[in-house]
Amino acid sequence: MDIIVASPGRAGGAVALAARDAGHEIVGVVSRSQALADRFSQIAFDSPLPDADLLVVATRDDSIKEVADRLAPYTSRLRGAVHLSGFSSVSLLVSFADRGIEVGSFHPLQTLPAPETGAAALPGSWVGVTADGALRAALWELATSLRMEPFLLADELKPTYHAAAAAASNFVVAALGLAEELFAGAGVSFAAARPLTERVVANSYTLGSGAALTGPIARRDWPTVAGQIAAARALGMGEAYIAMAQATAQLAATELPASVFRLSTSE
Repeated sequence: MDIIVASPGRAGGAVALAARDAGHEIVGVVSRSQALADRFSQIAFDSPLPDADLLVVATRDDSIKEVADRLAPYTSRLRGAVHLSGFSSVSLLVSFADRGIEVGSFHPLQTLPAPETGAAALPGSWVGVTADGALRAALWELATSLRMEPFLLADELKPTYHAAAAAASNFVVAALGLAEELFAGAGVSFAAARPLTERVVANSYTLGSGAALTGPIARRDWPTVAGQIAAARALGMGEAYIAMAQATAQLAATELPASVFRLSTSE
């Protein structure tokens, strides 16, 4: 596949590098910066685009339509255009669709902190494909060539999907950040929790999150929960701990009783 990548950042750079390594041709990178300039031919904005099978708009969500509108008049022979957002609708690429170009999205369900590390993380990851017809088939083949697992993602369900992705990644990091601070307060190395965390995550995928849940909230041991909240408050992390505890209670199909808050303030 001949591919153009527009505004390559961490995600776009990762896809570009992985696609190149899989045998695809990156025929140009459209960027105001010198991102990946040492690896791919640079194309200036407002310049004719080379013929390509796929144009990947890799900018942040609030710039997708602006970039698409700017590039569309400079396309010649282009089979398809996609963006990499798991949240935004493919309708943002309407300027391509109006020219008879198939449009869609291709969202790697993976954390991509930098082009090189992101490219290395793509194999084995899942990728959401939002497209129809020939473009869907082409994106499916692209995913397979990158050794990724493609799945269909309905355009109208993207916000729900993206919220799930944030919960599965950012919320986990936030919980571990809280745990790291509490371990430090107890004089215990954060590394001690790694086997516990890895086992809990594995159990969530093999048993389901509800069945994997253990601990005082799952067993309704409210005096212990109150003591935990009091300890977190003493370190200035009470509100964050309560928010996590309330989310855990919801998973356990219960609520934190008022007694928890009374007991935790009297500790």
